Amino acid sequence: MEIVERMENKLLNRVEIKFSWRHSGKATPSRREVMDLVKTLEPKSNPEYIIIKDCNTRFGQPLTTGLAYIYGDPESMTVEPKYIHQRHENLRAAGAAPATEEAATEAADDAPVDSESTEQGGDE
Repeated sequence: MEIVERMENKLLNRVEIKFSWRHSGKATPSRREVMDLVKTLEPKSNPEYIIIKDCNTRFGQPLTTGLAYIYGDPESMTVEPKYIHQRHENLRAAGAAPATEEAATEAADDAPVDSESTEQGGDE
């Protein structure tokens, strides 16, 4: 990913990054993948405060461009519309879902098995 332009907007307490990402030989990146890459571009940023906007992929080209806002705190994020917050909550929840599924699977594996409920049948 390449930063085309980086601007600090002190009035809105955010960093605005215009990016360009060449993904030759790969599928179009998801917004979650873009959020993860933006996090690596700004190491001190909190992933909870990253908003991805205007993410576009050119038809027939492995090039995605877009705009990312990295806010300094949750109060600054109130300038974003409600639907943007809902979209990003779903993205953040999707990123955390695999960890909770693994935890649920491990908890199920560790649970004791009730001997009365299991059938003990032989070969018939």
